[in-house]
Amino acid sequence: MIHTLKALGGMAVAPHHLAAQAARDVLREGGNAVEAMVAAASTIAVVYPHMNAIGGDGFWLIHEPGQTPVAIDACGQAAALATTTFYAGHKAIPSRGPLAALTVAGTIGGWEKALEVSSRWGGLLPLSRLLQSAIGHAHNGVVVTTSQSQLTRDKFEGLKDAPGFASNFLVEGAPPTPGHVLHQPALGRTLTQLVERGLGDFYRGELAQRMGAELERVGSPLRTSDLATYRAQFVDPLAVKLHDSTVYNLPPPTQGLSALMILGLFDRLGVTEGEGFAHLHGLVEATKQAFRVRERVVTDPGRLPVNPADFLTPDQLDALAAEIDPSRALPWPDVAKPGDTIWMGCVDAQGRAVSFIQSVYWEFGSGVVLDGTGVCWQNRGTSFSLDPRALNSLEPGRKPFHTLNPSLAVFDDGRVMPYGTMGGEGQPQTQAAIFTRYARFGQSLQQAVTAPRWLLGRTWGSETTSLKLESRFDPLLVAQLKAAGHDVEVLAEAFSDTMGHAGALVRHANGVVEGAADPRSDGVVAAV
Repeated sequence: MIHTLKALGGMAVAPHHLAAQAARDVLREGGNAVEAMVAAASTIAVVYPHMNAIGGDGFWLIHEPGQTPVAIDACGQAAALATTTFYAGHKAIPSRGPLAALTVAGTIGGWEKALEVSSRWGGLLPLSRLLQSAIGHAHNGVVVTTSQSQLTRDKFEGLKDAPGFASNFLVEGAPPTPGHVLHQPALGRTLTQLVERGLGDFYRGELAQRMGAELERVGSPLRTSDLATYRAQFVDPLAVKLHDSTVYNLPPPTQGLSALMILGLFDRLGVTEGEGFAHLHGLVEATKQAFRVRERVVTDPGRLPVNPADFLTPDQLDALAAEIDPSRALPWPDVAKPGDTIWMGCVDAQGRAVSFIQSVYWEFGSGVVLDGTGVCWQNRGTSFSLDPRALNSLEPGRKPFHTLNPSLAVFDDGRVMPYGTMGGEGQPQTQAAIFTRYARFGQSLQQAVTAPRWLLGRTWGSETTSLKLESRFDPLLVAQLKAAGHDVEVLAEAFSDTMGHAGALVRHANGVVEGAADPRSDGVVAAV
């Protein structure tokens, strides 16, 4: 992918081409950006099952011209039975299997909440139309991607014995090969039931009864009563004011604070040229400062030790930026956060925009697939600590720490830019790379996404916390970073999945929309 694609009638981007096309088709039929995103979200839950599922969580940023963006927190809470006593004998919450499935899946509730916004816009397309693509692909089959095949193989030992995993995602007990046609009839029937009975059936209907009973049967602490009490929420987004724009993201329990802090800090470093030492070193050092704040602050919204917005004030950002040495690296590592997910964006013809993220945390989440429903359940609750002194200690009803964080920038000149990526610890870093390349150093949107990337910390199961660089970086730059004290690891790949699957859209004041998809993914930009 070399050129940035442009159109006038609306555009969507997703890390799988079928999801982007599902959104595009809804836009073509007169649907708005939220309706298109529900179509994309349901579709990608079917066609990219290793990265997300309806048994996971989601977060939304919804922009309407002239209005402050609306944020939706669709993060599920820990089960009422999820106590340290329940996990007695464990040093940590298991990462796979029924004990890893301890938080409610919030993403369907997020779709329901977003459609409330759509209805205020006059959205008219029925749910049957919005889930049409997803239902069709579940029944007719989807072609297994290379990334799904490889990740199933890489994580096979941890996943193969999880209840329901083998019968839904393995072929005669083995990982599927790329090109295998995967059918998910149970998931198709579940999505059809949501059309017939409404999205609320997932939490307070017959589907909820069946899922709760199955979760209990396999040994999860979740019960039907936990599903019944769940509601997605409208929340106030966090924002940072830069010299030419305002960037929005989600508040805790997401790491959106760190994504905004990185940009606010970098804006103060006076870097004038992209892709050189000052650019990369500046963003990496800003990341370290932001992550240190994140580890002290980000937790369940009900037990925040301080107001996260306080770290986005000019005085706080000035003070932290002053601690960044322009020539030397701060010692590292600190705690790293893994995770896998999908990010998608959409802009409609009226200039309304959505930045959306949906996840099951690790690839395939807990690995538990509920019998009769095809719903693969997340393991987001494994980010809780069993240490009662920890900031994110496990308690019933609490929300877990989330790596998820969709971004949306509103420029002073009228441009609107939804952007984001998957990739756990790498999400705020890749967002910063894309934003600064496009907004600060004049790169085209597609160039900003395609260009070589870096990642401080770990993701996709990697245990190292080094500064990872794709192999396309100039060897001279690599040497400069090492000389400055960075623990550099050059990856073998020129385009590495380790760096996540990113995307971005920009709508200009004259109605032109441009978009960029990540060549590291299976995605595309689809336009009306």
